[in-house]
Amino acid sequence: MKIAWITDSTCGLPLDFIKEHEIHVLPLSVIVNGKSYKDDIDITKDEFYSLLKEHGDGAKTSQPSYGDFISLYEKLKEEYDCGIAVHASSELTGTYQSSISASEMTGFPVEVVDSKIGSYPLGKMIRNGLQLQKEGKQYDQIIENMKRYPELAEMYLLPANLDQLKKSGRVSTTQSVFATLMNINLLLKFDNGKVVVSEKIRNKKRAIRRLFQIIDEAVEKHQLKEICIIHAGVKEQAYKWKEEIEKAHHELKVEVEPLVPVAGVHTGYGTMSVGWLKEK
Repeated sequence: MKIAWITDSTCGLPLDFIKEHEIHVLPLSVIVNGKSYKDDIDITKDEFYSLLKEHGDGAKTSQPSYGDFISLYEKLKEEYDCGIAVHASSELTGTYQSSISASEMTGFPVEVVDSKIGSYPLGKMIRNGLQLQKEGKQYDQIIENMKRYPELAEMYLLPANLDQLKKSGRVSTTQSVFATLMNINLLLKFDNGKVVVSEKIRNKKRAIRRLFQIIDEAVEKHQLKEICIIHAGVKEQAYKWKEEIEKAHHELKVEVEPLVPVAGVHTGYGTMSVGWLKEK
């Protein structure tokens, strides 16, 4: 069977990997300073974070139109036997539901997976699925594994401050002022598809130490082979974290990639994040 792989631009996969494996990516859009940009088409991630740093007020996101899904699936129906689509958490965007509806409308058989997350863990699910396909696994076997992955994904985010969370309406002005006065840092995580506050920590250094402790515990508990440091426009800091983590865990592969812009709109420039997909 010829399988089409479909996702959206929250996958975090590099453009050369997408091109090499013929992955079909529907871009989400970010609106900054009153102008709309299609992610990775009209603007690079580096360019986006430069803009966000200066023009965070009023920044918004929008998902691909239903018509975009219909057009893509009508086209793929002529070229492929079936498809596997992996999308950002259905709790945060409507791309998952649009993908299902478009598959039904066009008659193109697509197994649509709600990743319950985004960024590196979502991309890792697709990488694993492609590897299974390369190994000669049947469509049903690949689907069985793809459905397991969302429960194995973890991601934590540490915003530099609460400014963008306030601007995007995720926290109130009162909450933001109080947290700033008390020097409180919010450690966020994905929980069954939603982004929730994992911990409130006084002092940025303590918050970073706590996040590193979470990494240590996960590596030991799950025998992680690979994690990713994900940054919102602060690549230099991300590589410093990579160096420190690799010193503590010599066998661990540590990747670095930018946070997908639709997440950065809400958490803000300077956010640091870590994510992984557990082996079991």
